[in-house]
Amino acid sequence: MDESKDVPKDFIKLKSEKLSVDEVSELVISPYCGAVSLFIGTTRNNFEGKKVIHLEYEAYTSMAETEIKKICRDVRQKWPSVKHIAVHHRLGVVPITEASVIIAVSSPRRAESLEAVMYCINTLKASVPIWKKEIYEDEYSWKENKECFWANSEK
Repeated sequence: MDESKDVPKDFIKLKSEKLSVDEVSELVISPYCGAVSLFIGTTRNNFEGKKVIHLEYEAYTSMAETEIKKICRDVRQKWPSVKHIAVHHRLGVVPITEASVIIAVSSPRRAESLEAVMYCINTLKASVPIWKKEIYEDEYSWKENKECFWANSEK
């Protein structure tokens, strides 16, 4: 089989519509890979004893896409066997149980794809300008990512 026909690809999307796990996982499937690893971040109904109604996300879209591309480049340097990477993040209102972010990575073996997915979500939360607002029953709160490098540099 000619693996050169299945060149590595990155699929990055920020959108306000509901995310699809099937769509994202299908993007990264390759006949040369025996592993597809997924991370799905969903909206939970509580935070520190407060009832969460839904989340709202905003982004500096062009910068967010640039930063996600950097993450994909880093993944390919750290795990050269990774074939395809998909990072889809929802913007706007995200109801309880729906996905806010889906990350999928394919590789010939599971270790690389699992490690790459963990690296992707951790680095995304630390460096990509996407902001989360939690809406509670009687108030709301903009959430600061504790991993975010620019939030920590100002303290």
